[in-house]
Amino acid sequence: MSALTIEGLKEILNEAAGDDDSFKTGQDILDIPFLELGFDSLALLETVALIKRKHGAAIADDELAYIETPRQLLDKVNGQIAA
Repeated sequence: MSALTIEGLKEILNEAAGDDDSFKTGQDILDIPFLELGFDSLALLETVALIKRKHGAAIADDELAYIETPRQLLDKVNGQIAA
């Protein structure tokens, strides 16, 4: 399975939020905390569920508590995909 890109993650985040275009192409969100992006814990749980369904990478709830930015989430997901 191929790595999850930032653009792919943006699509998943938009889907989890029920929005079609929260993030614009090229917008740098890698190091912006999810809370500042408007994602609470429930939205992140939905995001993780979508990532598992689409990419096969599972993140435990206790691990999710320590993931604060899209970069950290991408690193975690892509680490699992590579393994």
